[in-house]
Amino acid sequence: MSSETELDVERIKEMIPHRDPFLLIDQVKDIKLGETAVGVKHVTGDEDFFKGHFPGHPIMPGVLIVEAMAQTAGVLVVATLGKESEGKLVYFMTVDSARFRKPVLPGDVVELHVELLRSKRNVYKFEGLAKVDGKVVAQATYAAMIMDREEEA
Repeated sequence: MSSETELDVERIKEMIPHRDPFLLIDQVKDIKLGETAVGVKHVTGDEDFFKGHFPGHPIMPGVLIVEAMAQTAGVLVVATLGKESEGKLVYFMTVDSARFRKPVLPGDVVELHVELLRSKRNVYKFEGLAKVDGKVVAQATYAAMIMDREEEA
């Protein structure tokens, strides 16, 4: 990878296959190849999930916060592995120790701090922290597998 340390949404789309309405990160910054990255999600009031979660009291679902962490981790893995890994599929394998500390609301900017704990072949384990205004709102440890589209798990 080049010395890119900050990626916009168009560059993210080149790296991972997620698209609207399920692309849950707007930017990835502070990338340290093989180590850490920070994803950014600008939570707007017009997100599709707010229509049902919850009418009159919109809260970003915790599972989508964990998914945003995973997408950030996917970008970190692709950036680390290089251009030939762009567009590969990333499958969740486990989610452990998920904790949700505060609700994420419209207008919040969520920073998704991910750290690669270890990898073996095409399996990666991460720790993620979601923060709003520097305060932890969610955290999880999770593992994912990266695969070519034709390999299918």
